[in-house]
Amino acid sequence: MQHNIPNPREQTKAMKLSLVIPLYNEDESLEQLHREICAVADENKYDIEIIFVDDGSTDQSWSVIEKIAASDSRVSGIQFRRNFGKAAALQAGFNAVTGDIVFTMDADLQDDPKEIPDFLRQLEETGVDVISGWKQRRHDPWHKVFPSRVFNAMVSSMTGVKLHDHNCGMKCYRREVVNEVSLYGERHRFIPVLAAARGYKAGEKVIAHRARQFGHSKYGFARFAKGFLDLLTVWFQTRYGQRPQHLLGTIGLVIIALGIVGYCLEGVKTAYLLSQAFISAEMLTNSKPYIAGLLMGLLSPYMLAPILIGMVFIALGLVAELFTVRTIQPEKCYSVKKETGKRI
Repeated sequence: MQHNIPNPREQTKAMKLSLVIPLYNEDESLEQLHREICAVADENKYDIEIIFVDDGSTDQSWSVIEKIAASDSRVSGIQFRRNFGKAAALQAGFNAVTGDIVFTMDADLQDDPKEIPDFLRQLEETGVDVISGWKQRRHDPWHKVFPSRVFNAMVSSMTGVKLHDHNCGMKCYRREVVNEVSLYGERHRFIPVLAAARGYKAGEKVIAHRARQFGHSKYGFARFAKGFLDLLTVWFQTRYGQRPQHLLGTIGLVIIALGIVGYCLEGVKTAYLLSQAFISAEMLTNSKPYIAGLLMGLLSPYMLAPILIGMVFIALGLVAELFTVRTIQPEKCYSVKKETGKRI
């Protein structure tokens, strides 16, 4: 399918850009971010809409959004009753967009709106459906950068979607992508992966990463374990979502094989020790049989039981996740308290 994207500097009434900005406690950044986005839109004559999604902020973020929306008809806001997470905030924004091209970006001013024209240019030139930002040079503390790099390498390796920065909040999508990808939990990290599983093409673009001016980072080592489990879930859903028995059945066969091997080794060990009962003098002078028996005992089914049980629990978790993704309604993963702007 041929996609036609207008030149970023040519005015076209046919194309509309939607910017979805999830946020949590970013009241100091919002007005400056709004000004920067509007400056880019005015310079390039873009038809835009800006959707701020307040994910249960406890500061004055919602008041600032209401103020901005009152002064700019292109701005609307959605306020959650509590903090439901970034994936839910993005899903609420995706449900509200009306544009042909959808941008997501963080509200902390570390993403630069001046990158928007280059995203559009690359979208046109490459024909991809998703472009993910790559913060090649980062201005974050090491405890955020290091786990992020490890996580990105794992995602690229396990999913085959080779991106340097899956976590980057600044991304550009064709509208049909956000219409097909559903988000819940913390799946927002994997939108390019989920899109690729649907047959869409993903690319990336190096972007400038600005130092945080206000507030503090909300990511670090604590999210690494959650991210790995989410990665495992997404890997399973995209690879085996319609044929789970191919994976779970293989795991079952491996468990059965290990059990058989364990029983065989236990039998060999027992036979060996019985044979030594007839040579008591040798047993007193030579400890090697005892060492060999001990090593063989480590491979008994009793020692393997915790590993096998752990594998069963992981398999059950994957089945539960598969059931969830088949039955969950993303729009039910959050509760809207208020809306402001043109959407009312």
